[in-house]
Amino acid sequence: MARTTVAAQLAKLRKDREILEKREKALLAKTNDKVLGQIVALAKDAGITAADIVKALGAAKPTKAKAPRAAKKGALAGKKVAAKYRNPVNPEQTWTGRGVSPAWVQALKTAGTLDTALIAAPVAAQA
Repeated sequence: MARTTVAAQLAKLRKDREILEKREKALLAKTNDKVLGQIVALAKDAGITAADIVKALGAAKPTKAKAPRAAKKGALAGKKVAAKYRNPVNPEQTWTGRGVSPAWVQALKTAGTLDTALIAAPVAAQA
């Protein structure tokens, strides 16, 4: 009794797959030809020209749409927030704690002293 190797089995399966793919393409082509024949017959009966069809297909294309924006996350997404950190070296530079951190924040993080740059929160007026 002869045993077939895995390689031989794989080769046979690949060959079978190629044959099936060729059959699938032939069947689709035959179906498409039939549908196109029906479309051409309908167009001729209605007096529609190829130019009319091309024009209609061009009009059916959507205009160049803007890429959809990513869904915003959280209640504060996209809203202005108060600065949370101030650069001790240059007080005009602030950072909200959102997004990419500036170089001065990175330097403070590396040194482990980012808390020294925290802006004190205003005390709420008590009644």
